[in-house]
Amino acid sequence: MNVITIEDYKSTYWPKLDGAIDQLLTQSPGDYIPISYEQIYSCVYKCVCQQHSEQMYSDLIKKITNHLERVSKELQASPPDLYIERFNIALGQYMGALQSIVPLFIYMNKFYIETKLNRDLKDDLIKLFTEHVAEKHIYSLMPLLLEAQSTPFQVTPSTMANIVKGLYTLRPEWVQMAPTLFSKFIPNILPPAVESELSEYAAEDQKLQRELIQNGFTRQAAERKSACASSSCVWAFHILPCQAPCCL
Repeated sequence: MNVITIEDYKSTYWPKLDGAIDQLLTQSPGDYIPISYEQIYSCVYKCVCQQHSEQMYSDLIKKITNHLERVSKELQASPPDLYIERFNIALGQYMGALQSIVPLFIYMNKFYIETKLNRDLKDDLIKLFTEHVAEKHIYSLMPLLLEAQSTPFQVTPSTMANIVKGLYTLRPEWVQMAPTLFSKFIPNILPPAVESELSEYAAEDQKLQRELIQNGFTRQAAERKSACASSSCVWAFHILPCQAPCCL
């Protein structure tokens, strides 16, 4: 293998990696990325073998940090009605990019990050999103999520699920900010229900049914919902499958 000087790394090898990372970070789901994964992996391999791991890791972190800071500024400029959806897109796009970026740098991860830094590349890159995007927006995002939760159909269930699960992955302790919201998408967040709480669940079910009616359900559907919201039916919902005629 030919010797790769630091000048060679800066002028030839890193520019190839830089361009590939750019494309991966900005791709949309389903996009075709015209890059050679074999060529990029080969660049990483050669740079690691030539003792450029430290510089390459530093360049990678700096590159992704700059990208995430731009993402954060774009989110800050988003109007409230688009804020949740744009955060969801940013989160999904970044996590999707990591699925390609981490394998491309697997050789650097194994022989530099894990052995010398005692860390993992994927964990480091997820931490970057937490620090440069999620932490800066969590206190603006959470009230909007709670408001959307109380207004049926304001945000699609898939979007809400993606964000809540993503926030939990980034920092599990954020559950404490809205435990009821997280419990709808993350199993075993709340302690098991006790009998004294069943009346509260019944009241929540009835409230949801009223909100659904207000948001366009027909009168006939509303009557079926109202009948099913009787105390025996609602209590049965939490204990046994409902046997009311409206549910059979």
